[in-house]
Amino acid sequence: MNNVLKRKLEAAGKAFRADKIAVAAALYLGLVIVLSLIAPLLPLNANKTDVLHILEAASKTHWFGTDEIGRDYFARVLYGGRVSITVGVLAMLMSTMLGVTIGMIAGFMGGLVDAVLMRLVDVIQSIPWLILVTVVSIFFRKGLLSIIVVIGFFSWMEIARLVRAEVMSLKEREYIQYAGFIGIGVGEIIRKHLMPAVMPTIIVSATSGIADAIMTESALSFLGIGIQEPLSSWGKLLHAAQSNLQNSISMALIPGILIVLTIFSFNKLGNILRFYLEPGKG
Repeated sequence: MNNVLKRKLEAAGKAFRADKIAVAAALYLGLVIVLSLIAPLLPLNANKTDVLHILEAASKTHWFGTDEIGRDYFARVLYGGRVSITVGVLAMLMSTMLGVTIGMIAGFMGGLVDAVLMRLVDVIQSIPWLILVTVVSIFFRKGLLSIIVVIGFFSWMEIARLVRAEVMSLKEREYIQYAGFIGIGVGEIIRKHLMPAVMPTIIVSATSGIADAIMTESALSFLGIGIQEPLSSWGKLLHAAQSNLQNSISMALIPGILIVLTIFSFNKLGNILRFYLEPGKG
């Protein structure tokens, strides 16, 4: 199974290098992630105010200008990206762990366990995600951890379905049946046989999961129920820019463009991985 995954990753790598848009997307993501990580090391203060220089245009001193209370907007965007990407990655990790665990249990156990877990998935998925997350987030304490937990907890259903479907197919194969027949434990079967087989699906879902989490956080923050001061995210910057559109439209354009480019880039890479890593492809 590991050799199959390696071969598929190599094929995806070749396709990636031949796709100029995918290369540009990867370079963009790399730049954004690096700048977000090193933001605290740069001589920038995202919260320092200067009422004498409010809503200034871009200049050598302030690359993206200043906001309504004189804060450097380039610094605000860097720190906002740091928060948005952190939410995306951590929420994805949480949803992936939940989805893989529940999907693996449902697919392997089958019967009543599978029926109960899948009905739970159906119920949660029947509720529009934005309404569900919005209502739940209202009752949570506003903060970075709360947003990550809320998004991660309500975005595991799709990967659970995918993993369940693959496991239900895999467990009927002879080598899995034989492993159980000779007394190999369930944990070892999952670790040595099932998990490597579903890893391509997990990788693809994780990539698109980051984009989905960033989009969800941006929507919540734009509505004013996501990230709160003193923290900021790209969605929060969009929310704050609403009151200054007539004076500085760039305050909305910059975070908006970054959100779109980031989501597009993750989805672009995810599409390449999906084509080459999905079962039966590559």
